[in-house]
Amino acid sequence: MTEAKKTVKKTTATKTTKKAAPAKTAAKKAVVADVKLTNATYATGKRKDSVARVYLIPGRGQIIVNGKPMMEYFRRPVLQMIIAQPFGITKRETAYDVHAIVIGGGLSGQAGAVKHGISKALERAEPDLRKTLKAAGFLTRDSRVVERKHFGRHKARRSTQFSKR
Repeated sequence: MTEAKKTVKKTTATKTTKKAAPAKTAAKKAVVADVKLTNATYATGKRKDSVARVYLIPGRGQIIVNGKPMMEYFRRPVLQMIIAQPFGITKRETAYDVHAIVIGGGLSGQAGAVKHGISKALERAEPDLRKTLKAAGFLTRDSRVVERKHFGRHKARRSTQFSKR
């Protein structure tokens, strides 16, 4: 009898954890809803496995990624420089605020996705900037992705060590 009661308690505990997960996603969606209400220019940027939804709003140059300031989310200076490149090349550092929601991949892929999204949004907001952004290569999606692991290999292409004897 006691074993049956233990299993019942375990199943109820797992059900409560499953219900907690959608609450987190609802909070993230609320951030997006606030941004969509304003007069924003939207674009999607992609790099490796990362996808960034970027909202460009006329403002003071503040960049927010997943609800955090860019300096806090991307701590490495190289990643911060990558994200700021489209504004630097078009001389619009303090003209727009950016709200980005990024999912998937690692930090460098996410930074590349945000950069791609910012470039596309800038082009939509000001079509005159297309020539500058295109010449720098910021509007082109970098299609390089990691190759899948193949059967009988250590990695995608790395084979086992050869032994002569």
